[in-house]
Amino acid sequence: MGNDSIFMGASTKQGYDIASKSREIVRSLIADKIKDLSPAEQRIVERIVHSTADPEYADIAEISSDFVDESIKAIKARKDILTDINMVKVGINKYKGEIKCYISHEDAIKLAKEEQITRAAAAMRVAHKEGFDGIIVIGNAPTALFEAINLVENEGMKAKSIVGVPVGFVGAAESKEALAKTKIPNIITQGPKGGTPVAVAVANSLIGLEKLD
Repeated sequence: MGNDSIFMGASTKQGYDIASKSREIVRSLIADKIKDLSPAEQRIVERIVHSTADPEYADIAEISSDFVDESIKAIKARKDILTDINMVKVGINKYKGEIKCYISHEDAIKLAKEEQITRAAAAMRVAHKEGFDGIIVIGNAPTALFEAINLVENEGMKAKSIVGVPVGFVGAAESKEALAKTKIPNIITQGPKGGTPVAVAVANSLIGLEKLD
């Protein structure tokens, strides 16, 4: 069924026809905005816009120059994918490696109470303690993103790349700005916009890109 089926996840002729039409619409809306991106980066932004029905993401998405290459290397090596919440985890599909989320882990719950931090941040610490090595995908919790940055930069957490797209008006923009200033391969969305659909779109795009590579 071609690349559009991979791009949108279509599996039937009807689904493929819808995917093709959707992609045409998305491309017509954002073609000028993404013309300077690489083909792989264009596919990621197209999928974000399709998933959110919001062309503004073509303006606010920022992708570090090494993000795609390092992420696809990790995908090919079947490195773990770590998410901030379970909703992001269940949205990621067709991955042959493991997808992990520790927000409901008893150690994260205990640590959050002891340290008076959010469970999302505590979950990042638990993941590091468990030897995480792979891609971090954060769509909701700025505290998880701040903690992930700290763990990678100061505690040796093995993050091949970070999808940092938390949503909200408290801390989200600041956490993404902090990530963009690091040397960690990353993608962010400027400002308060982001969320589960964006995080899932990026992760599934990377999995699809590995198949095309």
